[in-house]
Amino acid sequence: MNGLRFAGIVLFAAAAVACGGGGSGGDSAADALNRGLAAHAAGKLDDAVTAYFQTLEKDPKNKFALYNLGEIAQRQNRLVAAEAYYRLALEQDPKMESALFNLAIVRTNIGATADAVALYKQVIAVNANNAAAHFNLGLLYRQLGQTADAQQELATAQRLDPKLVAPSPSASPARQVTPSPTR
Repeated sequence: MNGLRFAGIVLFAAAAVACGGGGSGGDSAADALNRGLAAHAAGKLDDAVTAYFQTLEKDPKNKFALYNLGEIAQRQNRLVAAEAYYRLALEQDPKMESALFNLAIVRTNIGATADAVALYKQVIAVNANNAAAHFNLGLLYRQLGQTADAQQELATAQRLDPKLVAPSPSASPARQVTPSPTR
C-alpha cells in the first residue's frame, strides 16, 4: 500500500556493553556492529551487511544487527528476507518497536492485512504515542471498511503529529488532502 508511512532508516547503535561478546581477533561484536552502522549510514550496504554478519558471528542474538539486516532487505524489496530478519530480531526482543512497525509494512505489502493490523496494535501497545503506527492502522482499517476505527486511528495520529493528514478515500495514496471542517 503506497499510502503507508515507512519508519525510515532506523539504524540502531548500541553501546559496546549492550552488544555483548568480545569475539576473536580483538574485534568485538560491538566493533563489527559499529562498522556496520557507519557503512549503513554512508549507503555502503554491502559493507554494512558484511559487518552485521560479522556481528552475528560473535553475538548470534544481536537484535540490532538482525533488525538492520531486515531494514536493508526491505529497502531492496527483498520482503521474504526482511520479514525473516525482523522476526529473528523480535525473538530477541518481542517489544522492539521498529521491528514490529517495519514487519507490519512488509506484511501489508504482501497482502497480509490482518497480520499487519495485529502488528500495528502491538506497536501501539509498546508505544501509544507512535503517530505513524496509528496512521497506518487507520489506513488499513479504512481499506477493510472499518470506518469508525479508521477515523479514530487517523484522528489519534493527527493529534500526535499534526503533519499526518490522511489521503481522501477517493484520492490516490500519494496525494494528500486536508479534510474539510465539515467532516
